[in-house]
Amino acid sequence: MREEVVRECERFRKDMIDVACKLIELKAISPDYGGDGELDKAEYVEKLLKGFEVERFDAKDDRAKGGVRPNIVAKVCDGERMLWIVSHLDVVPEGDLSLWETPPFKAVVRDGKIYGRGAEDNNQAIVSSLFAGKIVKNLIEKGFEPKIGFGLVFVSDEETGSEYGIKYLLKRDVFDKNDLVVVPDAGNERGDEIEIAEKSILWLKFRVHGIQSHASLPKLNANRRAMEFLLELDKALHDKFNAKNELFNPPYSTFEPTKRDKNVDNVNTIPGLDVSYMDCRVLPEYDLNDVLRVVEEVKSKFVERDRKPIEVEVLQANSSPPTPENSEVVLKLKRAIKLMRGIDARAVGIGGNTCASFFRQFGIHTAVWATFVGNAHKPNEFCLIDNIVEDTKVFAVMPFI
Repeated sequence: MREEVVRECERFRKDMIDVACKLIELKAISPDYGGDGELDKAEYVEKLLKGFEVERFDAKDDRAKGGVRPNIVAKVCDGERMLWIVSHLDVVPEGDLSLWETPPFKAVVRDGKIYGRGAEDNNQAIVSSLFAGKIVKNLIEKGFEPKIGFGLVFVSDEETGSEYGIKYLLKRDVFDKNDLVVVPDAGNERGDEIEIAEKSILWLKFRVHGIQSHASLPKLNANRRAMEFLLELDKALHDKFNAKNELFNPPYSTFEPTKRDKNVDNVNTIPGLDVSYMDCRVLPEYDLNDVLRVVEEVKSKFVERDRKPIEVEVLQANSSPPTPENSEVVLKLKRAIKLMRGIDARAVGIGGNTCASFFRQFGIHTAVWATFVGNAHKPNEFCLIDNIVEDTKVFAVMPFI
């Protein structure tokens, strides 16, 4: 079996490179980030799924091209239970173009790497799962018997909340609670980390009010007030939620002030409003409601002191239970990695948020794994061609072991 999978993968190597390059050039950015959505990319992927049982689930979104956010479900072989490989179609914007050495949406192949926005996040997974499906189909035609059904899922909207993507599919009863899921959306260079748990995510927006005035006659500076508030909140959160969990890297909860909206246009005006944001990644042993209670306590102190409001908006809040380390999907994935790569994989947790979180909320055991360089969202993003091929081998053998 191992030798057959290796031969099939190497036979498809050039095709994998060609598809990975084409995917980069099909710009698939969410309307939330000013893009047209994923339709063009989804239609291209659909064309590559000939011979599979394919169904498309379009979530309505008038902001996107075609008015939809497409999601594709393709069964390679059916079974009483299914093993699904789930990747996402959307990518993040390119960011500062001056930091790119090559055009972000023009694929460049050089030194065993493919450069371009989305090369690693998540086009590598699209390609490796797609060709794993083709190999599984070929192996079945040669007489090999899978032990579980095998399917591929390609979703929209992963980068901006998944409302039009995996959340939409879960509402459509596409998956069964006895299914197994692998999400190739996190990993390390060695390929020996299987993510079984994710920190809870909490995104907060703060509107801190002051009194707009001339800088020479200061009243209540919203800018200073916001900085004081954020620093005190930062300390309060770190003091309260200070547990360590060595499954994660870093092994503690993080509370990071991030984005800040533009306020006044000129230097000599004190702003009357400051709009700031915080990204919280909280260990799963804590309840996000407890985090919000601390936010409310600090906010109330500043409101009482200054007699001016602070408005707190929750932009995103998501928590999920971990996948048991001895679950079938983790053990099957470990066996496949050992068989095809000779690597003993270990379970880890991450601070990021993937589609796995929503499957886990739904009660489906899910593992996150890929072999990643780790340059997602960065300028000059690239993936290693060898990583595409090696991940394909692991996914292709999983239904048979």
